[in-house]
Amino acid sequence: MSDCNKRIFNVDFTDEEIRNAKESGRLLSMEIEFNTKCNFQCPYCYVKSDSFFDKEMDLKQVRDVILQAKELGARKIIVLGGEPLVYPYILESLSFMRDQGLEVEMFTNGSQVNAAIANTLFNLGVNVVLKMNSFNKETQDLLTGIQGSHLMIKEAIENIQKAGYPTKNKYVAVSTIICQQNIGEIVDMWIWLRDRNIIPYFETITPQGEFTSHKWLECDSLELEKVFKEIAKVDKERYGNIWKVQPPLVGNRCFRHQYSCFVNATGDVMPCVGVTIPMGNIKNRKLKDLLETSEVLEDLKNYKNLIKGPCRKCDELDNCYGCRGSAYQLTGDYLASDPLCWKNHDKQSEIVKLPISVKNIIPQKFPMRVIDKLLKVYDRGAMASVRISESMAFVDKSGQLNRAVYLEMIAQTLAAHNCFKNIGNPDYKVEGFLLGAKKMEIFGSASIGDILSISIEKKARYGNFAIVEGKVAKGNKVLARGEVKIWHSENAEEGRLTLVQ
Repeated sequence: MSDCNKRIFNVDFTDEEIRNAKESGRLLSMEIEFNTKCNFQCPYCYVKSDSFFDKEMDLKQVRDVILQAKELGARKIIVLGGEPLVYPYILESLSFMRDQGLEVEMFTNGSQVNAAIANTLFNLGVNVVLKMNSFNKETQDLLTGIQGSHLMIKEAIENIQKAGYPTKNKYVAVSTIICQQNIGEIVDMWIWLRDRNIIPYFETITPQGEFTSHKWLECDSLELEKVFKEIAKVDKERYGNIWKVQPPLVGNRCFRHQYSCFVNATGDVMPCVGVTIPMGNIKNRKLKDLLETSEVLEDLKNYKNLIKGPCRKCDELDNCYGCRGSAYQLTGDYLASDPLCWKNHDKQSEIVKLPISVKNIIPQKFPMRVIDKLLKVYDRGAMASVRISESMAFVDKSGQLNRAVYLEMIAQTLAAHNCFKNIGNPDYKVEGFLLGAKKMEIFGSASIGDILSISIEKKARYGNFAIVEGKVAKGNKVLARGEVKIWHSENAEEGRLTLVQ
């Protein structure tokens, strides 16, 4: 039995390496898009086909962020897309990364993998991941949105094999999403790939992008559990591979937030393609700064203390946190339990989703409570809302809201953000004080019946003290904005000053 055949996809780093990277704030890998252009129209793509993109990174910016990742410890760069092989500078970019001593893994739909390209990729030492979702001609074409794609992927596999793949140091894998249209052939596909020394990379669909318009792809979580277990049995009995059955990856676990990040084609840095919360942009700030000041990454690394709902009680918590992308896309909360995990099939009512009433999560009670709902959470920020009612203590006889309340709305939105993040954390104490305000500007008033949105962003943090920039708006009209200084009981490293401006 060959080494290639034994390999489980993407098991590149030991637990000790991951732990050390997490504790030191370093990277082991980075995922990156060079471009968003693609010649396929996959109905499950994580990017909506009608999405608008700002100017994509130029070649200099691409190389710069790769070098920054390497300086932070990254040994491997994973190239996503768009379709990488339609990117005009793809070969020189691949060559640049290999010259830097980096392992390179490239996902491709295979449509451009002719014999010459296959030989070039082999000579460069690029690990290739081809996308194939079915043996069936009609199903494969359906899942790419392109007629004839089944022939393209067949020829790509042949060309890759003729070029010399796989070897001990150069692997070829096949990426497959499990959906209602192919679930019946998934086990056979796994065997077919294993028998050819091609690494199977099978995963569930993250419910985002194009999938939101193509729900016919969806599988019941119990169906997914069944096929995962069938593959585990086959992989053990036929190939001697033993692994835990857990979503979202067959034969693997997703812990990438402990040691990796994702840079999209416009330069936005995110935890992964599923947790679509920008931590900032590499065109404006260094990658190191973005990773160091990201509360989302900090929270994901501290997931055992912060994850909510049934996942918190799961006996597999040490080695699994489900799919953070699915959790975020379905609940608005990257710390929620994964709604698509089969262990949570009958526990959906226990999974908290945004928006949520703040009534039971902030310490302020009526009539001092001046916000109603927490709508969204961002990296170092959040958005809340309130409908001004006549029962509010700060409304005068004419129905006008006292403008001094804007400051308290900002403070309570921060409290809601911190308390929501720590739901279920027994060590969290709900405490906080508004210490002062700076540069507070008032532009308008509100009255009974108005719905206001309150947005906050932490600009700096020192231990349990934070400087927060807040804004109160009615529709598109800003009513107030300014900075407030707050002490709160969020667990933070004492003596640490983090500037995020």
